[in-house]
Amino acid sequence: MPEQTASVCTAIDIGSNTLRMVVARCSATDFEILAADEAVVRIGESVNATGAISPEKQELAVSTLKKFQGIAKECESQTTLAIATEAIRKASNRADFLEAIQRETGIEVHCIGGDVEATLTFYGAAYAVNKLPQPPDQFGVMDMGGGSTELVLAKDARITWHTSLPIGSGWLHDRYLQSDPPTMADQTTARTFLRTYLAGLNIKSFPSVLFVTGGSANTLLLLSQRAFKLDESVDVLTYEDLLRCEGLLWALPAEEVASRYDLDVQRARIITAGALILVAIFEVFHLKEIHISTFGIREGLAMAYCREGEQWLQRAQQQAEASEQSSQQLITDNEFMDSTITYHDDFISTGRRLFQERAQTMLDWRDDVLRHDDIEAVHKMRVASRRLRAVMDAYQSICDPKKFKAVYRQVKELADTLGLARDTDVMIENLRKQSENTSLAEQQGAEWLMEQLSAYRQEHQRQIEQYLQPLNDKAFLRRVMACLPEEEVTNGKG
Repeated sequence: MPEQTASVCTAIDIGSNTLRMVVARCSATDFEILAADEAVVRIGESVNATGAISPEKQELAVSTLKKFQGIAKECESQTTLAIATEAIRKASNRADFLEAIQRETGIEVHCIGGDVEATLTFYGAAYAVNKLPQPPDQFGVMDMGGGSTELVLAKDARITWHTSLPIGSGWLHDRYLQSDPPTMADQTTARTFLRTYLAGLNIKSFPSVLFVTGGSANTLLLLSQRAFKLDESVDVLTYEDLLRCEGLLWALPAEEVASRYDLDVQRARIITAGALILVAIFEVFHLKEIHISTFGIREGLAMAYCREGEQWLQRAQQQAEASEQSSQQLITDNEFMDSTITYHDDFISTGRRLFQERAQTMLDWRDDVLRHDDIEAVHKMRVASRRLRAVMDAYQSICDPKKFKAVYRQVKELADTLGLARDTDVMIENLRKQSENTSLAEQQGAEWLMEQLSAYRQEHQRQIEQYLQPLNDKAFLRRVMACLPEEEVTNGKG
């Protein structure tokens, strides 16, 4: 389409970790930021836990979007664009969530796929790269989000390859790093997962220059500048810088990190996972340094609209499809896994130790759950079951498929049963607290509802008993351990 005259546009990215917006005056060639804001909402946290966006996360997202609308109005923005990425793509109640946003704010949100997400990220990052005194002929762009990571390779300002990996800082945190600070066992599990997943990402050539965007990457740069006195005018992080960040984040709780270095505490909780991902990227692609960019998907969204108008989404999809053939030439099949990865004894022995520890921890809560005199026991056993599943995910590629599937299904069924009981316990406890300062009529209504919920909870308890009482500890542990090989193996398709 013909080049657009400069107009004021608002671009909003509803991500797994963060809602981010930018208001910019832009044309096809120029981009002036008038305002920017963000809020760490962690929509992906509820999706990772339950598969759905919780009412609390929806309410927080809507209130954040209304705040963004106020900023856009002050800047006299003429157009508002909004996209949603990984966590919303996966949510079982995605349609209801998007409808609620449009109903309460008037904003139409486009739920885009990973390929379009990578393309829009490239638009934003490439604009910043091309403003450098000597822009590189070949470079990579990585958008480390909360629920996924986009990788794009470019030559002569054109995309030659892209992919979207279902690994983000929020996802990795929720799956593997729930302790604060993470334990050594959690660290080992998370590193193992990244090692197994990325080991087969067999790209024939990777550029030496990589620009990384996303909230976690920018927060790690900020942490390095404040904690280790890096030059604030330089946007570069080295492998050593990230190892120093890891050491700090492993040692201190998130609240202390946030307090010491003036960071958002929610962001401080998840950058530990972000550091792990970036360290893995350094190791896989043998990089010496990375450039952290503040320009990413929201800026790319605004630029796409300024260049293409109402056809921005269609054009981005076409660009993504055009680069798909190049992608197939640069990466192997088999879901990115190399067919000749060898896992040695130390790797397997670590897995066997973690399987044993996580399974035993889960079983240790069984008697407390069956006694039903402490509601926290159900929660503890549920958490332990999720941690067992997490380490099983990390080692799935070297497990016996049939044995793994049977044990994994059993653990998941237990977690789901415990989850229903836990949710009911929480509702009863909240009602009890709320009724303490209400009128007599309201107290009577609350008591009636608590009686109904208590009867419902007793039914859950019977289901738990039917599940746990026949469970033989030794037999279960044998089945768990039988998933893993005894000696060195060569892995086929992961």
